[in-house]
Amino acid sequence: MTGSRFDRLGPLFKRHGHRVYPRWAKDLFSLFIARLARGSRVLDLGGGTGLLAGWAKEQRPDLEVWVADPSDGMLAQVPRGIRAVRARAEALPFEDGYFHAVAVGEALHHFDDLDRALDEISRVLVLYGTVWIYDYDPRPLAGRLVRLFERLWGEPANFVPPDRLRRIFIERGYMTGLQAEGFRYVLVAELREKASGRSSPRV
Repeated sequence: MTGSRFDRLGPLFKRHGHRVYPRWAKDLFSLFIARLARGSRVLDLGGGTGLLAGWAKEQRPDLEVWVADPSDGMLAQVPRGIRAVRARAEALPFEDGYFHAVAVGEALHHFDDLDRALDEISRVLVLYGTVWIYDYDPRPLAGRLVRLFERLWGEPANFVPPDRLRRIFIERGYMTGLQAEGFRYVLVAELREKASGRSSPRV
């Protein structure tokens, strides 16, 4: 996931980013945030302008909310009261087990190396921490068109069918839940088994 291509698009995403989320997905995100313990630390990964982070903070002012994204232009639009750090999903500058929850909204397909990004998500999560992912199924026509557009734009377009992504998380020691409507889906996963791995730089 590269940052420079998005640097000039911050204001556009800030104004219109919410339009990619149908009501049912927003409701599932609200439920995800509502279930977190008081004072939990939440990472909006690949969060761009901090749309999900902003929703989380509005609903739960007690949370410590971060946005990680490689684009300075996008991060410049992050709302006040939310911490922002320039970082790629494959190399997160956080301590092991720092976050209680990680949200990835319409960003998973931008990651250059999905396996390494998922390794990092697991590393920065506490045991029994939760992950919320919203993305597109590349198999229906609408999903194929989105994938084609992303590739033409020069993005990795690493779209993963929801059933395959669910299996990937299960294999990594998560308990998962999945809801799909049309070409959109939300996967929620709880980390039940921590694997040993490399450490990354710390904030």
